[in-house]
Amino acid sequence: MAGFNDIYGQDAMKEYMENVLETRQISHAYIIAGEKSSGKEFIARIFARALQCEKGGTQPCGECHSCRQALSGNHPDIIRVMHEKPGSIGVEDIRSQVNNDIVIKPYYGPYKIYLINEGEKMTVQAQNALLKTLEEPPAYGIILILTANVGALLPTIQSRCVKLEMKPVRDDIVRRYLMEELKVPDYKANVCVAFARGNIGRAKLLASSEDFDRVKEEAVTLLKYIHELESAEIVAAIKKISEYKLDVTDYLDLISIWYRDVLLFKATNDANPLIFREEIKYIRKEADRTSYEGLETILDGVEKAKQRLAANVNFDLTMQLMCMTIQEN
Repeated sequence: MAGFNDIYGQDAMKEYMENVLETRQISHAYIIAGEKSSGKEFIARIFARALQCEKGGTQPCGECHSCRQALSGNHPDIIRVMHEKPGSIGVEDIRSQVNNDIVIKPYYGPYKIYLINEGEKMTVQAQNALLKTLEEPPAYGIILILTANVGALLPTIQSRCVKLEMKPVRDDIVRRYLMEELKVPDYKANVCVAFARGNIGRAKLLASSEDFDRVKEEAVTLLKYIHELESAEIVAAIKKISEYKLDVTDYLDLISIWYRDVLLFKATNDANPLIFREEIKYIRKEADRTSYEGLETILDGVEKAKQRLAANVNFDLTMQLMCMTIQEN
């Protein structure tokens, strides 16, 4: 059964939670912040199980009735707040599942613990409703708000919670996890590590994704011949990735990794540290063709494309601007 020892790279958060469990100085509300797939819910569930564990240690024992119930997803006092609308958590969701429920004492455990995943999706009305509970919580009530965007939470919510932040996991730890735990070969682990940028959950998803392998191959093929294609052909190739279960910004990340490899090879003339070192023939060609300033401009152009897409700028226009930047440099 998973415990704090199974969490990779979040030592400060683990140490804090274990200290809370040892001293029993437990807050009524926590915000666990970190990007998507970083492991927020995994950690929150371990913390919740440990809080409810009948043995009362710094780890969930996995053997008591409470731990077995939690592992099966049937613990009556660990409540995962659900919402019907995928894009928002509404005021009625909070009122019915938290405010009206928390007044009822725990059925079995010492606490009633509420997990609000994607907390950034709470509407302002929902947050104000939750605020009423946070201002006067019962002694047994604990609310865990998991969010990829702390800034979307009202300052009044933030001020009443202990804030815990997921940190990027070191590349060597992510690589070891992929290769030792998931048996991912080194050449694939290297791409996933570079792509995940310290997000171990994202690295795990990519390592097990057939779509990712296909998209990577398509991206590499495009980049090999990008200077021989028309802008419209490049935009069409990028658009094609909508067929896969991968976000277009993931595709742009692959482009960034490629040009970082080109920049690194240009500076060192060493293929060994490259992520795409099996494509050294094409990376060498691009390094000879493009100046340092040009490569920096391209990388900046890819980042600007991601920012524009996040701001809902027209897709075709955004891609055309990025393609022009690549081809002109």
